[in-house]
Amino acid sequence: MSDPFGAEEAPPALDTAQDALFLDFDGCLVEIAPRPDAIIVPERLSAVLCALAERLDGALAIVSGRSLPELETYLSGFDGPMVGSHGAESRGLEEPPLRPEGLAALQAELAGFAADKGLLYEPKSLGAGLHYRARPELQAETEAFATRAARRFPGFEVQLAKMAVELRPRGASKDGALARLTRRAPFAGRRPVYAGDDVTDEPALAWAEAHGGYGVKVGAGATAARFRLADPAEIRAWLTTAIGGDAWDG
Repeated sequence: MSDPFGAEEAPPALDTAQDALFLDFDGCLVEIAPRPDAIIVPERLSAVLCALAERLDGALAIVSGRSLPELETYLSGFDGPMVGSHGAESRGLEEPPLRPEGLAALQAELAGFAADKGLLYEPKSLGAGLHYRARPELQAETEAFATRAARRFPGFEVQLAKMAVELRPRGASKDGALARLTRRAPFAGRRPVYAGDDVTDEPALAWAEAHGGYGVKVGAGATAARFRLADPAEIRAWLTTAIGGDAWDG
């Protein structure tokens, strides 16, 4: 069946001698859950990432909208580079986090709106999110509120996501994170490969495609990526194949 959104084929096998791999977390490595704190992280995930990083000579990084402390908790066995908060904070890059003024006040406003509207509020180390999965009829109102909040707090900007809207530090982006990472060892000189599922990942998928590599879209939706896999289970199987491992078993 033809895919109306561009990407139709599964990605090629990773070339561990020349690829640099960048992976989103939610919706890519782990399945989306009704609440951000309800995800299930497969027991083998950190071990597979460590083994794959070794095959790639260290050229593997997690690039996520999650807060960095959360990523470090969920992937506690993986000690490679991580980028959190859509590029605003990192581990292994020796960069200071982007911390705009007004963070506490912004978070208080978003928390109050969520409480009033019955939405799920997600505090982040450098921003905040509003999830309307349980109340999809409030999408437009929630996005309009976030846009007004960004005007009052100019150090932040709106980031749309799956059934959610976030306020992130202005200037932070996943494609910007890829650009910085690929100038550094051990990523420099390798082919960038990025996998992600959300609209927040599209700039990074497009960046990889434009810089001699390729993107892997996870799940349905329009995409700049050339390749597509159906869900996180297929991504995990693809990663495990690259280390010569057995079929993923959870």
